[in-house]
Amino acid sequence: MKAHANRERKAVPIHLRAIRAEDAEFLLAVYSSTRADEMRLVNWDEAQKEAFLRMQFNAQTRYYTDNYPGAEFQIIQLGEQPIGRLYIHRRKNELRIMDISLLPEYRGNGIGSSLLNRIMAEAAENALPVTIHVERFNSALRLYERLGFCMAEERGVYFLMKWTPAPELEEYDFAG
Repeated sequence: MKAHANRERKAVPIHLRAIRAEDAEFLLAVYSSTRADEMRLVNWDEAQKEAFLRMQFNAQTRYYTDNYPGAEFQIIQLGEQPIGRLYIHRRKNELRIMDISLLPEYRGNGIGSSLLNRIMAEAAENALPVTIHVERFNSALRLYERLGFCMAEERGVYFLMKWTPAPELEEYDFAG
């Protein structure tokens, strides 16, 4: 059944659009989905979990807007359906992925890989590395490693992962 769903999803284009004010609750839902495993471990009622997640989401949003001037905050869409978020900061010396998250039902279908490959292609065209902070226990760590990201630094619970494009090979005249 999943293979069939993959074929259907590949037929619908994935695209990005800028976030809008009316996306706030969707973005909260995406953020909350990334913390679901963690929330299962706490002995809180649903109202406490929702209040905590909203507080953390708002703090993260403030942090990103305050510390990444000029960053692009985008909704990932499958056709017209919003399915995730991509926050990216294009710096003069790197492309920093601040966040890339998909709703759980869209994970594991190649969508994240496709978006990361697009970012890596853009970086390669501009001879820039791509960086992202990943929690050390995040299952997406395997995806980044598979795509060629390497750990550049350990920062508490996060790894700074870095992908560097292959250097251009110089052409040599071997004829003579």
